[in-house]
Amino acid sequence: MKQYKTELFKIFVALFIGLCIYFIALTLFNDIQSRLLGAIAFLVTLWTNEALPLGATSLLPIVLFPALGIITTKMTTVNYGHPIIYLFLGGFFLAIAVEKRRLHVFIADKILGLFPSTPRGMIFSLALTSALLSSILSNTTTTLLLISIAIFITKNVKLKMRFALAIAYGASVGGILTPIGTPPNLILLGIMQEHNMSLIPFFQWMWMVAPLVFLMLVSVSFLLGIGVSDIKIDKDVNVHILDNAQKKVFLLLGSLILLLLVNAPMKPFWNGLGLSESGILLFFGLLLFMPPFKILEWNEDSKKVPFSIMFLFGAGFSIAKAFSQTGLADELASYLLHMTTFTPILLLLSVAVLITFTTEITSNTALISIMLPVIYSVAEQSGINTTLFMMVATVCASYAFMLPIATPPNAIAMSSGVVNVKDMIRYGIVLNLLGIFFIVVIAEFFWKGVLS
Repeated sequence: MKQYKTELFKIFVALFIGLCIYFIALTLFNDIQSRLLGAIAFLVTLWTNEALPLGATSLLPIVLFPALGIITTKMTTVNYGHPIIYLFLGGFFLAIAVEKRRLHVFIADKILGLFPSTPRGMIFSLALTSALLSSILSNTTTTLLLISIAIFITKNVKLKMRFALAIAYGASVGGILTPIGTPPNLILLGIMQEHNMSLIPFFQWMWMVAPLVFLMLVSVSFLLGIGVSDIKIDKDVNVHILDNAQKKVFLLLGSLILLLLVNAPMKPFWNGLGLSESGILLFFGLLLFMPPFKILEWNEDSKKVPFSIMFLFGAGFSIAKAFSQTGLADELASYLLHMTTFTPILLLLSVAVLITFTTEITSNTALISIMLPVIYSVAEQSGINTTLFMMVATVCASYAFMLPIATPPNAIAMSSGVVNVKDMIRYGIVLNLLGIFFIVVIAEFFWKGVLS
């Protein structure tokens, strides 16, 4: 009875916050846009206070958005079949196979042999590995490949949570290291081409963002390492020989990584194969059910798929759709046009803050597609370095660490079962602010000189 009252109270709190945001938003936006912001506040509060199960809250947009006249049921539900959700499904099948055949024990044993077996050492090595892989593979794929290994390195619950976040945050941090690392980077290059701007060469891009990636990796490792330095990591099992089933899973993983690397474009040197990453991961996941592999059994192993996380991403894509459909994204962008009287450094900071925190509740790809043309216009009117401002916005779109709907890596970390929303917000808000600070300072004192 006490738990029932607590959950009911939490739902009323979420409703109250949603209504407050709605009435505050009315002072700046129209009625439908204000309803959307109120609904988002309601959903975010429920995700945070866990009044309802994660999956149940994530399905609420299907009811709320049409009921509030934001977007139709069809427009909402189509987002729950987004291609990236099938990428997740394939990745989850692979993660289940790794865990089922205890291949993670073998891989974890090898990792522990390469890096210092201390909490800080492991957090940094996991974040670094994730960042480097994410610079050439998608951050979603990278996190799916590494998360099941990270959480089985130790039995300590506190360390499991930090290792999972190290993988997720490392993937987001490293995605900006190359122009091909994450979709917003490619969108930036596309818009620069449209406006006949000089493109940033591949290796110049890497040289420009390397200091930022290094600072953020150190910050992630330091922050996640607080309070765990006295915990000892023991290697529970030493595995030297793989059995037949483990070899099959290992072969599939190795083939998958090789195919993903060959598939990734490395312009101007290589255009890639052009295959869909979602299709590749789903295919490899389904191979686990087929002979000669036959690692997974549908009736038994499909129950382990965290469908609540897939619903969570459906909710995220629905919010992104509602942002563009109601004109809220354009309205937010228009406020930037009123900031052209600001000093360049203050305008740079405003862009960084707006993009970073808006990305927490909508797709970074959708947001940056809408915002970059506006930022181009703002920069042109202000007579300041257009490439610099667009670069800052693009990087900020990838640096959202607070909420599970912000980025695929965050959602995958949640799916591991060792991270809750409160932990993510607690560490994420600090990393968001550090990211904004580092990006603005590096842009002002390093990128400006390089791009001028």
